[in-house]
Amino acid sequence: MGKRSRKRGAPGAPRPSTAVDTAHPRPAAAAARRGRPVDRKARREEAPQALWHPVPVTETLIFIGLVLVLIGFFTNAIAMLAIGMVIVSVAALELAIREHFAGYKSHSALLAAVCAVVVNVPLYWTPLPQPGLLVTGALAFAAAFQLLRNAFAKQAGGLKFRA
Repeated sequence: MGKRSRKRGAPGAPRPSTAVDTAHPRPAAAAARRGRPVDRKARREEAPQALWHPVPVTETLIFIGLVLVLIGFFTNAIAMLAIGMVIVSVAALELAIREHFAGYKSHSALLAAVCAVVVNVPLYWTPLPQPGLLVTGALAFAAAFQLLRNAFAKQAGGLKFRA
């Protein structure tokens, strides 16, 4: 077989730009409706914008939380360590929810695990035995995972996951 050749641009020439369709806020779902195959790889320009878009609130909170975690770790301040972990967790959870329900990236397992924890934390102080807590958590995880996966597929044009 012969070697196939294709035209390539000059090394310094700019690549053709991939403009984001502003008329359709969910590019994956819009592409699926237009009959084009949906790409499993999420591109950065498709990322959903926060309500406070020009201000990087989520990123700032993650940075502040990490600083508090480091200070708490090196000074043995348990309260500072815990507060930093809570701040990072809440900011990361907000980002995961935003990306998941926009059809950008699937965070079904993470969000289902959060649901299982939310269900099991109040049950911890009940007389329910340990295996009962495990079963309750597993059922909550399984139900939430299925619902979250279907919600993502609806937004992402039928894809069950996107990396």
